Amino acid sequence: MPEFQMGRWYEDFVVGEVIRHRPGRTILESDNTQFTLLTGNTHPVHFDHHYASKTQFGKPLVNSTLTLAVVAGMSVTDTSYRSIANLEWEFIKMPNPVFHGDTLYAETEILDKRESRSKPDRGIVHMETRAHNQRGELVMEYRRKSLAAKRGKGAIPDYDNIPLDGE
Repeated sequence: MPEFQMGRWYEDFVVGEVIRHRPGRTILESDNTQFTLLTGNTHPVHFDHHYASKTQFGKPLVNSTLTLAVVAGMSVTDTSYRSIANLEWEFIKMPNPVFHGDTLYAETEILDKRESRSKPDRGIVHMETRAHNQRGELVMEYRRKSLAAKRGKGAIPDYDNIPLDGE
């Protein structure tokens, strides 16, 4: 892969490679409140400090779907920026909670890849993403399959060379 390239074409994925996604992302209370309200998730454990203080956690939890969205977003530049679509999410595990002020760091391991059986301009990449907080605790892991475009085959526009309207 070139020294700097947004995303990877199918050919750029190496089975067994572990890709570290940086920078990390600190989850703020305002992030959690806005996401919770945006999605209509009204469980008080996410935004009622008094209620949350009475739970086993003692303080508000970050909405788990916010954690998923942030971790998946952290991986886009390195894994799916040149993908056509996500095909499958196999599982999502959250072994430890995320709290306001936690900083997430993520990495993705390429488990397998294969060319599409029906379309020669793409392939399927199987990957596992893991996220840890600043204390090194695993807070999320998931596996997914992504439909990755092949370099120069036209499955998706090459964003680096897309013409402006009128050009």
